[in-house]
Amino acid sequence: MTSTSTETQPWRAADLGSLVVMAWRRETPDGDIPFLLACSLGDGANGPEAGADAVRQLLRAAGLSVGGGLVDASGQSGESAGVLVVPGAASLTMPGLNAQFVPPPKWVAAADERRYVYLLFATRPWPQGVEPGDLTTLDAFTSDEETLTSAAHVLLPVRSLRTG
Repeated sequence: MTSTSTETQPWRAADLGSLVVMAWRRETPDGDIPFLLACSLGDGANGPEAGADAVRQLLRAAGLSVGGGLVDASGQSGESAGVLVVPGAASLTMPGLNAQFVPPPKWVAAADERRYVYLLFATRPWPQGVEPGDLTTLDAFTSDEETLTSAAHVLLPVRSLRTG
C-alpha cells in the first residue's frame, strides 16, 4: 500500500500512478546486500511520461538526485527517508511518501545485519504487461543502463520499532 502526504506537493500523485516496491538481496563476498526497487507502473492519469516526471519531482522534493552517484543517507536519523522493518512487513518512508511492502525473510535478515538498504528509485516505469515481482524482469530492469542512469541510488537507514 502506498500513501502520499496531503501536504502541497510539486508533483501530482495522479500522474505517479501505482508505485511498486520490490525487495531482493544479492550475495557478495562481504555478505548479503538488501536492495529495494521503487518505480511507477506507468499507469498514472497522464501516462508513463507524466509518471516518470512525477517520480523525478518526488525525488527532487525529497532532496535526492537522479542520475548521480550513490548517496549515503544511512547515518541520518529523524524524519529523513528510511526503511521501517517490523515483523512481517516493511515501509519505505520519505518526505511525502510511505510505501508498504512485504519483504522476504532473507532480505529482512540482511537488512537487520547491514542496518541499511540500497534503494534504486527508478524514474523509468516498470515494463508494461509484466507482473511486479517477476525475477527475470526484475534482474533485467535493475541491470539496464537506462534504468540505472535515470534513477536515484541511495543507502537508506533501516529502523525498527523499539519496545520497552
